[in-house]
Amino acid sequence: MKTLVCVGIALLIALSTQAQNLFTSDGSGNIYVFTPGGAQSTFASGLASPQGLAFNNAGYLFVSDSSSGNIYEFTPVGVRSTFASGLNKPGGLAFNSAGILFEADYGSGNIYEFTPGGAKSTFASGLSGPFGLACNSDNLFVGAHDSGNIYKFTPSRVKSTFASGLKFPLGLAFNSSNVLFEADFGPGYINAFTLSGSEITYNFTGILSGGPDGLAFNSAGVLFMAYNSGYIFDYTPPRGPVPSTFASGLTPKFLAFQPVVDPSYNQISCQLLSGGDACLSFVGIAGANYALDRSSCLSPANWVPQLTNTAGSFGVLVFTNTPDTTTNNFWRIRSVP
Repeated sequence: MKTLVCVGIALLIALSTQAQNLFTSDGSGNIYVFTPGGAQSTFASGLASPQGLAFNNAGYLFVSDSSSGNIYEFTPVGVRSTFASGLNKPGGLAFNSAGILFEADYGSGNIYEFTPGGAKSTFASGLSGPFGLACNSDNLFVGAHDSGNIYKFTPSRVKSTFASGLKFPLGLAFNSSNVLFEADFGPGYINAFTLSGSEITYNFTGILSGGPDGLAFNSAGVLFMAYNSGYIFDYTPPRGPVPSTFASGLTPKFLAFQPVVDPSYNQISCQLLSGGDACLSFVGIAGANYALDRSSCLSPANWVPQLTNTAGSFGVLVFTNTPDTTTNNFWRIRSVP
């Protein structure tokens, strides 16, 4: 008997740009998720001191936990596992286009990089309180909280000073125009830097209470800002209206948006269960209907319908299917009316 479980490609009909769910790490030890309309729910709980958040291309959420020294990985349905341990006050997280995860290790002054399989290496060292991270065209930008600088690292690890004279930089985020936004916690400013070095300062100190921490842009170009006063505000640069309150009653830290579903394909994640069944998960569109098909080969394919299901409130879709142990197994997920 032979069982070869292969992960296929999920075929989708053309979709318009979808709104995204917003995730925030919180001082309560929870990870909260907000729908685009602002409905709040708890995605994960029981963490010691969650900080940095980053999604990989498969929709898995990675969370740095400062007090425990761990990085946790969460499946789209919230199943937690330890991705890395033994770190020294891990802070910001960021993925590059190759799926390499970078971690700002505040306590050691290092930047570590992790392969998708979890292999760790030192990318940079000797920084003064690295905290916020952001990737752009595979260049890594690092906010050094204690020195007040933002550093730029090329993929070959060449370091240069991108900005200086800041006061406790925390969150970093790029918009779609490659402008880097920085949360300058000391004065309470939001600074924006073009790649050529031009700077714009957004002074909300007379409007918003507290200091800014995490930053994130949604796919529509709206900037979301976590403030230590317990609020998440949203604002549309460059000179939009006064920021509005998106959520309150929190102790928000970092922010991250769930990836937008690609209009042509997305990845299926597969896990073999102890009983022999295959559990296939996929991040689709909340409330949309999908069908699971299976084939024993791909050339030519002989797709046989298996199941239909509706994606949940976070767009998460889960199928459980029993493989045919006498042949190879390929699956695909497609949208249906």
